[in-house]
Amino acid sequence: MNMPNKDSQHVTPRGDKWASQRAGASRASSLHDTQAQAQAASRQYLANRGGGEMNTHGRDGAIRAKDTIKPATDPRKSRG
Repeated sequence: MNMPNKDSQHVTPRGDKWASQRAGASRASSLHDTQAQAQAASRQYLANRGGGEMNTHGRDGAIRAKDTIKPATDPRKSRG
C-alpha cells in the first residue's frame, strides 16, 4: 500500500536517552531524557514539515505505537 505522506520520524532508545530521528537519517535530530520529550520533539518536527507519521519504538526496538501528525492524512482511517 502506498502512503500519501512518506515523511516519518522515529522515537528510539539510545542508551539511557531517547532519540528523535527522521526516517533515513544517519544521525538523530535530537536526544532527550524521556520518551515523552522525544515524542513531543518528533511531533513538532513533523508539524513543521507538513505532518507525517511518528513511530515510537520500545526498549526492545519494536514499533509499539504509530501516530499521524496533522496536517497529514491517516492512511489507516477506516471508511464506511
